[in-house]
Amino acid sequence: MGGGTVTKEWISTADRLSDWPSAHVVVAGLGVSGFAAADGLMSLGARITVLDESEKHADKASLLEMLDVTVRLGPGATSTLPDDVDLVVTSPGWRPSAPLLQQAAARGVPIWGETELAWRMMHPDRVVPWLAVTGTNGKTTTTQMLESMLRAEGLATAAVGNIGRPIVEAILDDTAYDVLAVELSSFQLHWMHTVEMHSAVVLNLHPDHLEWYEGPDGYERYVADKARIYAGVRHAAVYNVAEPATEKLVEEAEVTEGARAIGFTTGIPAPSMVGVVDDLLVDRAFVAQRKDSALEVAKLVDVSPYAPHNVENALAAAALARSFGVSAGAVARGLQDVELAGHRMQTVAAADGVTWVDDSKATNPHAANSAMNAYPSFVWIAGGQAKGTTFDELVQEHGSQMRGAVVIGIDRHLVADSLSRHAPEVPVHVLDSSESGVMDQVVALAAEMARDGDVVLLSPGCASLDMFAGYGDRGEQFTAAVRRHVHLGPEL
Repeated sequence: MGGGTVTKEWISTADRLSDWPSAHVVVAGLGVSGFAAADGLMSLGARITVLDESEKHADKASLLEMLDVTVRLGPGATSTLPDDVDLVVTSPGWRPSAPLLQQAAARGVPIWGETELAWRMMHPDRVVPWLAVTGTNGKTTTTQMLESMLRAEGLATAAVGNIGRPIVEAILDDTAYDVLAVELSSFQLHWMHTVEMHSAVVLNLHPDHLEWYEGPDGYERYVADKARIYAGVRHAAVYNVAEPATEKLVEEAEVTEGARAIGFTTGIPAPSMVGVVDDLLVDRAFVAQRKDSALEVAKLVDVSPYAPHNVENALAAAALARSFGVSAGAVARGLQDVELAGHRMQTVAAADGVTWVDDSKATNPHAANSAMNAYPSFVWIAGGQAKGTTFDELVQEHGSQMRGAVVIGIDRHLVADSLSRHAPEVPVHVLDSSESGVMDQVVALAAEMARDGDVVLLSPGCASLDMFAGYGDRGEQFTAAVRRHVHLGPEL
């Protein structure tokens, strides 16, 4: 161990009732999950040191220091792991190659994520079942749909994890939750060790975050981290019938005896699947006579915004909800009542025969592909941080639908080169400006190319932090520029 007062064996079995005051824990990063982790560790009585290279968290640091937490901020703060550390709890964005984490691994100091800490904090006497969602795309939408279905059943629940609210924060709530809807990124799954879900789904698998998973086997390691969500699943391991790779993960998973493999499909479902018959979402998995009958759980018109990938999200959420005993009526009400987060195929204006759509949340090519499947003719606004992905397949599949394209961002030429190779007939404007205010020019150029009946689609296929504060900021700046262009005025 690193010289602390507890053993590695102690850490491996530690739970809420363990002797945490004897442990020294380093929290790596003071973002949203790092602050929550420190808060959770304070509730356990641990001795805590928080390290972060950024000085923008000074307010959080001052609050923690008032509560006897040691905080070190600024350049070099994370370069050296203290000598007497028993455990490191890392923020999800930290790569395993970070010097602090490499030092911990070399010294045999266990590394957890906030997800693992939250799981330990529930045990042994405050356990709440988790219904978990991961995948390259659709995680947040599916988690919101699931939360809405659970609420429609009258259950006390919360959507937590990668969706924005740390799991530890919910664990510290006074609310006695019946179940949690947990969205997990590959980063969060990477640092998870003992978590066992009630039920879980991998929605889809496509290259993403390859800048985090460095090396030639990066995609394989990304998939391996996604697979962790199925480890120890107790009730239902849900997979996407249209993506055999997700079913393979279920087949290879070491689940709890008696757990079932449940497929979701936009086609007619076989037994032990949920799917679509005519205009209905139906369940052939959690019904007594599933060999020769199905139960209606919702209608296609309940899925909004309607798109094939959103129907898949709804089916995945329904499978998880049904695995927890949620009634068919609550599944339908949940879909009808859900209020999805913005920047997901969100129509922001319609004028002069052109519809303007903010799909800024599409931060990889597979997400952009999903949006493009919904529109027969569009002007594409693309670009940003490609994160090691490529656009050839996307352009090959959808080039014939493109009226034109406007490309921005640090990896703009990667997108433009794919357009030149595979859709040379599509007019393309490449803007070299790195200023976020470029959106007015983007909108003006897109409007010139759009024709009656077209969609102007902001579905960048890239991350946004090269030019914007986040995908939300990118979408908001697009929306504001659109409203100026069509003379709608600012939103109230």
